[in-house]
Amino acid sequence: MSTATLHPRQPLTKPPHNPLPPVLHTPTGLALLELQGSINTGEGSASELTAGAITQVGRLDFPEYVAGKSEDGGSWMKRVYLYVGTNQRLTGEIKKLPRPVAIIRRRRTGDLDDDEVEMQDSGGDELEVVEVVRYKLVFSQRPEPVSTAAS
Repeated sequence: MSTATLHPRQPLTKPPHNPLPPVLHTPTGLALLELQGSINTGEGSASELTAGAITQVGRLDFPEYVAGKSEDGGSWMKRVYLYVGTNQRLTGEIKKLPRPVAIIRRRRTGDLDDDEVEMQDSGGDELEVVEVVRYKLVFSQRPEPVSTAAS
């Protein structure tokens, strides 16, 4: 049986540059995305996309969120838009998860690169909590057509 040591999230003195795409940033931190159906981005089929290619699915918009004035659990969570391409909009809402989900990653030790860390046989992995996800974005309605002239 393998073991892993789990470390709590380290307190930050200043917020770091977030390497995640801006589409994953929400006012409440990271969130899960729940879609009822599939997304047609118009960029070809899955077989045409190369491994490692980045496809922008869409843009999240929180129309009722006001920075500094909106609190967690406020009315701004009742409406969120996901714009897909230039002519589709999904309307959804933010829902609290029944149980929070921890996002963990393998802790880096020293100046080793990823391949060297995997090659080491140290009695167990070192893991750390990156973020705790407490909300999900739920899009359960059909997409609405939108005009590109409005942007």
